[in-house]
Amino acid sequence: MLVTVPLTERDQLLRKEKDEASACRTVFRREPLNAFIPRFAEGEGFFILNEPSFLPLVSQSVNRPSALALAVQPGKMKDQSMYQSKSVSSSFVVKVSTLLILLIVAALLSLRTASATTITQDFTTNPLQQGWQVFGDTTLFNWNSNSHNLAVTWDSSKSNSYFYHPLNTIITRHDDFSLAFDLQINSIVSNYEPGKTGGLEIGIGLFNMAVASSTNFQRGVFGGAPGIAEFDYFPSGTATFGDTVYEIAATTTPTFIATNSYSYAPTIYIPFIFDLPTNLTLRINMAYTASNQTFSTLLTTNGVTFKQFPDVSLLDTNSSGFGDGDDFALDTFSVSSYSSAGDDYDSVYGHGVVDNITITFPQPVVGFSGGFTSTNHLLWQGQFTSLTNWNYTLERTADLNSWTDVSATTSGNGVMLTLQDTNSPLSKAFYRIKAVRQ
Repeated sequence: MLVTVPLTERDQLLRKEKDEASACRTVFRREPLNAFIPRFAEGEGFFILNEPSFLPLVSQSVNRPSALALAVQPGKMKDQSMYQSKSVSSSFVVKVSTLLILLIVAALLSLRTASATTITQDFTTNPLQQGWQVFGDTTLFNWNSNSHNLAVTWDSSKSNSYFYHPLNTIITRHDDFSLAFDLQINSIVSNYEPGKTGGLEIGIGLFNMAVASSTNFQRGVFGGAPGIAEFDYFPSGTATFGDTVYEIAATTTPTFIATNSYSYAPTIYIPFIFDLPTNLTLRINMAYTASNQTFSTLLTTNGVTFKQFPDVSLLDTNSSGFGDGDDFALDTFSVSSYSSAGDDYDSVYGHGVVDNITITFPQPVVGFSGGFTSTNHLLWQGQFTSLTNWNYTLERTADLNSWTDVSATTSGNGVMLTLQDTNSPLSKAFYRIKAVRQ
């Protein structure tokens, strides 16, 4: 007998506990983010870097060149070769080991940058040469050099697999961020694996890479996938109880999961029952506003509204399981093909394309500049716009290898912050701001 599930029952069937497996609990490593500025005794100088592992981050896009060489003079910079990148006010963010370093090209030169970083990818050139990577089964993601998009296979019988880009920062519920991408699903089915007749989600969005790449990360298990903010699509499927087969409708859902694994938003899925069409390119626009902790999702096609979903509010206790102490720590954008491991009920197999990705998120240090005070030539101070929920420390070095804290650690206030070195050396020195998530 085939019946249609009442909506309240359907909610429980779709997202309820399916396994008593223990939750994937994780302590997130808080890596420091740093910005630094060189200060020369003579007021000018020449500084060269040549390191293949550097990652330039500018306000227009984030891409990885094969090498970066900077020739620094006051107010002047040589042209740089970067993939789809634009330099802004002669500034770069470069990655050295686990640190992000914002290089100010001349002593006492004021830095003007946007308050957010934007990563873009239009697939006109090979994304694997621009900082994008593949985890898991590499055959599931293929760059199409002719149509300039990413061909994706979603296959739940495979291991967790991701086409991803690190953000090189950590995003929490206290940060504004936005995601946009083109998605065309060409075909998709549930009931792909024996006995797994429900639809497992396909996901595009943000997670913590250290968690998502662990062996006990199970997206289809309640409590098995902590720390997520993503766009999810569940294809339609069925569930059998005794002699009764229940139809489960397709669902398109913006999803949050806290780091404690068990706090979800939304918790009511009736407003998100929606079947995505096949062979139609949709523009997915998602924006999270930290001030009211609300996630909006708009689908358009050819610039015309196709579907506006209800906002997801983490503060709405009627539709959110998030409490005051719940949070997430996201550091990676991913197009994800999730495994059904641990989930005895759901599976998915599909093909589609993803294109024109845009990810926007805040920088922890904005507008870093500095110099001696007019009344004390041994007091060097740096100024920058800070963010709340970050701690900042001014550091100094003479050789770019050994760094010393020269100011007290100060909490960000969301406006201009000044940190001072009250005993600056007369010889040349370099300064940077170390930013650590609270």
